[in-house]
Amino acid sequence: MDTRWKPSVTVAAIIEQNGKFLLVEEHTPEGLRLNNPAGHLDPGESPIQGCAREALEETTHIFTPTALVGVYLSRLQRASTGEDITYLRFAFCGTLGDVVVGRTLDTGIVRTLWLSPDEIRASAARHRSPLLLRCMEDHLRGQRFALDLVYTDPSVLGAELNPP
Repeated sequence: MDTRWKPSVTVAAIIEQNGKFLLVEEHTPEGLRLNNPAGHLDPGESPIQGCAREALEETTHIFTPTALVGVYLSRLQRASTGEDITYLRFAFCGTLGDVVVGRTLDTGIVRTLWLSPDEIRASAARHRSPLLLRCMEDHLRGQRFALDLVYTDPSVLGAELNPP
């Protein structure tokens, strides 16, 4: 039987303020790791919507994506289970808004923390993904693309597939 390869689509918020980046510390099968606020794209949402949602769930802050930093492909092979996953990541930078009062951090997120680029580089052994560092470096280099580069057809957002 033919099996089609389907990478897992993820979205990540690259949030910088005053020379520091907002990261999350989270439980993973490999232990406690650092990551950008990030997660899987959910059915019925655009990558931009998914990024705003993930940032809110993982930091309790409103986040408004303003530019695409990049699109990245990476692979994870878990030694413990043999699991082999390829991730397709859309990383966005944007504006961090207020904390939503009463919200709690998503399950598995231990805390948020602000780290300098040098602190992030020095903690590479604790990164959940090599994309954390790559996205930060691309952001620091000023890499930005217009949001309309990532088009989401209305059919994804719940519009009728076959209008009358």
